[in-house]
Amino acid sequence: MSFTRRPGFGLSLGVTLLGTSLMVLLPLAGLALKAAHAKPGTFAAVLSSPRIQTACLFSLGAALAAALFNLVWGTLIAWVLVRYPFPGRRLADALVDLPFALPTAVAGLTLASLYGPKGWLGHLLPFPLVYNRLGVVLALSFVSLPFMVRSIQPVLEELPRDMEEAAACLGASRWATLRRVVLPQLLPAILSGFALSFARAVGEYGSVVFISGNLPFKTEIAPLLIVVKLEQYDYDGAVALAVIMLGVSLLVLTSIHFLNRLGSRRHV
Repeated sequence: MSFTRRPGFGLSLGVTLLGTSLMVLLPLAGLALKAAHAKPGTFAAVLSSPRIQTACLFSLGAALAAALFNLVWGTLIAWVLVRYPFPGRRLADALVDLPFALPTAVAGLTLASLYGPKGWLGHLLPFPLVYNRLGVVLALSFVSLPFMVRSIQPVLEELPRDMEEAAACLGASRWATLRRVVLPQLLPAILSGFALSFARAVGEYGSVVFISGNLPFKTEIAPLLIVVKLEQYDYDGAVALAVIMLGVSLLVLTSIHFLNRLGSRRHV
């Protein structure tokens, strides 16, 4: 039976394509069209600017560091929430979604107040966690953590325990069971969570501007430079920088999804 004869296929496909076009394809097409009409030499000027180069590399590096941190920490949180019953687990599960509902500016102000030099925890630390690159990674990790946890948690809940019990009966240690039985089945979800976490972090602006200090060549991020160019009425430069960041992000996400599919095929 062909796909077009399935009940509701035509209507569902049409609504899906319409929604995708309005929400994703048309904005991207508008950005590409605006970039195509930019002044000659705009992209070369943006790419050759040392300040922009430093900001782009820092944005990508901080987003990668935050995604790697969430890969470990988020996997651990999902494992504890699913495998270990404890008092207050429902509350802890609900708190994971707090960065989704919290405005990013509020998140930045909260982190700066908490970990600043005079904050509740900041004055107890031997080194500052804010107004430097470590503070940027902290903010990006905070706003992107739920993507990792919510990607792994449902897969872990549906994971059958039979294979783990069989491995234990055959004499496998708990570490061997985790490494050879559990992690291969969680790998697609982990990679998906990593990709979502990275994508969320690389474009974050609201929380970072309050905690980074916005120092050129040190803690300045690419989204901030886009806003600066817009305030200076340099629309071509802002569009060029946005297209460059979009291209790099798409390249990273496509690579991660390719590895995800490759890993899924190997374990089929």
